[in-house]
Amino acid sequence: MMRTLKGERLEKELLRLEAMREFERRYEDCGLICGVDEAGRGPLAGPVAAGAAILPKDCVILYLNDSKKLSEKRRDELYDEIREKAVAWNVGIVGPERIDEINILQATYEAMREAIGGLSAVPDILLNDAVTIPQIEIRQVPIIKGDAKSVSIAAASILAKVTRDRLMIEYDRLYPQYGFAKHKGYGTAAHIAAIREFGPTPIHRKTFIRNFTD
Repeated sequence: MMRTLKGERLEKELLRLEAMREFERRYEDCGLICGVDEAGRGPLAGPVAAGAAILPKDCVILYLNDSKKLSEKRRDELYDEIREKAVAWNVGIVGPERIDEINILQATYEAMREAIGGLSAVPDILLNDAVTIPQIEIRQVPIIKGDAKSVSIAAASILAKVTRDRLMIEYDRLYPQYGFAKHKGYGTAAHIAAIREFGPTPIHRKTFIRNFTD
């Protein structure tokens, strides 16, 4: 469980979160605000995932931040709290075959559209981490490093990251020699060595591993 914050530490954390509501405050008159972010653009294996999260106005979730800045344990705890408190949330997933077919950028957009399209509430505006998603009619605001600047995008980043990491842990059980539970499909030295020794699995992105399979 998360340690309870008190006194100055609680005040400091609440001030940090308040600063992360800058964009939510700026667009609050637009209606429902949805944060959108992805996880898994860079790995050599596994899917790309995209999270979409609509948080209630003035929702307080302590420690909410860019998923990359959080420990696995903290992400798991926040994942449960986000799902519990969100007005609506969803995660879209696009697999390695599709990534190879249409490229990782287009696959990321596809995962984002899936995440948004599967929400139980229709957002009025999207706050995206650095991208403008094609084929979306909802107003969009791309924010550079948005997962560290917006509570909505941070929540989406955690949903995407935790969902994808748990999938890679499941793949580790199918292909234990590759170490997916540890590196989550990223191109570590151990992962590349395993590809060279054992060859690619069905979850490897063929377009990403050409240099290691020739």
